[in-house]
Amino acid sequence: MAVREEQVEYVVTYHGRPVAMLLPIDAAWLQTEQAHTARAARPSPELLAELEALRAEIDKSWRSDKTAVDLITEGRR
Repeated sequence: MAVREEQVEYVVTYHGRPVAMLLPIDAAWLQTEQAHTARAARPSPELLAELEALRAEIDKSWRSDKTAVDLITEGRR
C-alpha cells in the first residue's frame, strides 16, 4: 500500500545483494509497457509465412478423413 499511496520504493535483496525493486508504476510507463506487450504478442510476417508453409506441407500429406483435432480427442479417451 505504501508503494501505491506514498510512492515508496523498495530494494529486494538475496544474501545482501540487490535482485529486484518494488516501485510505483506511473500511467505513462504502464501505457508504454502495454503497447510493447501487444506488439510483441503479434506474430511476425515471417513466422506467419513459415506456419502457412508448414500447414500446406501437412495438408498435402494428410491421409485421414478425420481432422487432427478429432484424432487428438480420440487419443485422450
